[in-house]
Amino acid sequence: MGKKIATKKVFIAATRQNDGKTTISLGLIRAFRRRFKRVGFIKPVGQRYVIENGYKADEDSVLIEKVCGMKCRLRDMSPIAIEKGFTETFIRKGGRRKLVDSITNSFERVSRKKNLVVIEGTGHAGVGSVFDLSNARVANLLGAKVILVTSGGIGKPIDEIMLNMALFEKEGVDVIGVIVNKVLVSKYRKVRKIIRMALKRKGVDVLGIVPYTKSLSIPTMQHILEEPDIELVSKKTGLNNKIRKVLIGAMEPHDALDYIENETLLITPGDREDILMTLLNAHLLKKPRKNISISGVILTGNIMPHKKIMSLIEDADIPIFLSKKHTYATAEIIHELAVKIRPEDKEKTKIAASLVEKYVDIKKIIEKIK
Repeated sequence: MGKKIATKKVFIAATRQNDGKTTISLGLIRAFRRRFKRVGFIKPVGQRYVIENGYKADEDSVLIEKVCGMKCRLRDMSPIAIEKGFTETFIRKGGRRKLVDSITNSFERVSRKKNLVVIEGTGHAGVGSVFDLSNARVANLLGAKVILVTSGGIGKPIDEIMLNMALFEKEGVDVIGVIVNKVLVSKYRKVRKIIRMALKRKGVDVLGIVPYTKSLSIPTMQHILEEPDIELVSKKTGLNNKIRKVLIGAMEPHDALDYIENETLLITPGDREDILMTLLNAHLLKKPRKNISISGVILTGNIMPHKKIMSLIEDADIPIFLSKKHTYATAEIIHELAVKIRPEDKEKTKIAASLVEKYVDIKKIIEKIK
C-alpha cells in the first residue's frame, strides 16, 4: 500500500456578502496548483444554485469545476444547495445529522489523494446557523483553518473581522489571517500601512491586500439572465456584451443621444418605439459620435414593441429583455446586480489568478496550514 497523503485544508470565509470570496478562492486554487500536484475544492453549503445535469449545485462549485477542470463529482463539490423553503423545513422537522453526513462523506471523496483542499464558505461566519451549520461550525467539522476575506477600507473591515473571528474562535477554529480585497487604488498605500498596523496590534496576520480592479466588477448581459423578473425575449446573441453604462430612456429621443456611450444598456418602456429607433440608428451608424454602442435593451412594463422593431434590434445582435416591473424598479434591480465571475469569463479568471499571485502571500499561507 502507498503512503497516505496528509491533506492540507484551508477554509475561505468572508466578513459579508460580495467581498470577493469566490474570486480569491479561484485565485488561490490556481496558485496552489503551481505548488501542489493535487488540489481539491468543495463548497459544503451553497445559497445560490444552478441546475447542472439535473442536479442542484452551487454556482461557485460549477465555476470552479469548469474553470479549473476539477476531476471530482460536482455533487461532492456541492453537497448542500439551499433551495426555497429549506430553512423552514429544517426548523419544523430537523435533520442536521443527514446534512452533516452529506458534508463529511462528500469531503472524504473530494479530499482523497489530494495534497490540499480549498473549502469555500458562504457569506459571513454565522451564515447557516439557522440549520445548525454556520461557516464556523462547518470549518470545525472539517478540521480546517480559516482565511477571512474582507472588502477594502480601514474602520469597517476591522470591525467586521473582529466580529467574525469571535464566532470562529467560539467554535474552536483557527483563523490564520485575513485578505483585504477590493482596496481602492488611490488609497492602496495608506490602507496597506494602516490596516497592517491595526491588525498587528490585535494579533491578526494580514495575508494579502488586493487592489480593486474595475474589470472584475463590470457586468455582462449574461448576468441579467439570473434575475427572476426579467426574461430574454430575443435570440441568444450578444450575451457577453459588457455593460459600462446604464441609460434610462424616459426622455425625448434627441436628448437621449447626448447620453448614450460605448457599451450602454438601455432601459426603456416597451412602447417607447421612438427611443428604440433613434438609439438603434445611433448604434448602427455611430452618429453623432463614433464611441457609441448598445450592449442590450430591457423593455419595461411588460410591454413589447412592434415585431418589426424587435426584428431590427435582433438583427443588430443586441439582446432584448422584457421586465415585468416599471422602468425605475427595473433600473434598481440592475443597479443592485451581483457581478460574479462566470465560467465563460476567461479574461476575469486570468485577472483573479494574477491578482492573488501578486498580492497574496501564498508561501505564508502554506506554512500556516501545515
